[in-house]
Amino acid sequence: MRAFRLLLSSFISNVSADISRLQSSAMATPKTSLSTSRPPSTPPASLSAYENKGLSHPPNLDPLTNAQKQTCKVKPVTIKVNDDLYGAVPAFLHIPQNYRREQTEGRAETAAILLSGAGGGVVGPSSIYLSMADKLASLNKGIPVMRLDYRYPARNKYCVADVQAAMKYLETGYGLSKFVLVGWSFGGAPVYTLGGSEERVIGCATVASQTAETEGIGRLAPKPVLLMHGTGDRTLRYSCSQRLYDEYGTKGERELKLFDGDDHALTRNAREAETRLCEFVSKCAGVEIGGAEKEMMGQELIGDGDRVRLMKEGGALNGGERVE
Repeated sequence: MRAFRLLLSSFISNVSADISRLQSSAMATPKTSLSTSRPPSTPPASLSAYENKGLSHPPNLDPLTNAQKQTCKVKPVTIKVNDDLYGAVPAFLHIPQNYRREQTEGRAETAAILLSGAGGGVVGPSSIYLSMADKLASLNKGIPVMRLDYRYPARNKYCVADVQAAMKYLETGYGLSKFVLVGWSFGGAPVYTLGGSEERVIGCATVASQTAETEGIGRLAPKPVLLMHGTGDRTLRYSCSQRLYDEYGTKGERELKLFDGDDHALTRNAREAETRLCEFVSKCAGVEIGGAEKEMMGQELIGDGDRVRLMKEGGALNGGERVE
């Protein structure tokens, strides 16, 4: 009997250890999606909340103002969305100085719309949206850029409607007819959903994209695509971007950049990621960057110590999003 009890005790101990290992493995294994089917609950932060936290511009504008005679204007906007839930979504629009809707000669007809992850917010991974928006809109042939929040983050159906409302707003109010979409993490879902179905979308770029609800990438070509991912990402595995790269096919211009050992927000390579995104948007918009402007694109407007802090304050780390 004693031998039986010892054997039973050993068996239970081994089973418990196996369960613990499986649980630890499951927790350590990155997901491939941050989408949710939960009912919409908390609305996005208000514009005033973002403005009070200093999220209209990057913290250090000196390198930009020293390089450019004129920097862009930033306009806080609230965009109404007409769908089954209605409501409004906050955004920041970075617009070139002296921009006139009727003046089409010599300026870009394209705008970029920057989308965050499952937590929403307006700063993106490592807060690079703050910086790249000012840089692109401050070019001599400035490209308007909108940093758009979501009404209901991680709900792709409603996030797609938010982006469509933003495109309508920019088309009606500013005469912009073409759009480059940039998304981080969950943001890949609305980016590729619209990229594969909207003629007005002329290019798509993502950082650490999920794979769920991204089937539109298979219909994206020949529109260009840029995918970036850190190989040390513990939130969404880098194989997500590899899979999307393959699903895009070979009929268009595609690029996959993997950053060795970097995390979900590309904190180790934020400057390079930002520069690549700026160059991608500019190329899609037909705006050539050279000389002093190219040097300006490499300027650091956000210090390493501010990147994660601004992500927290800008809502980027809500809803299950992480830096790791």
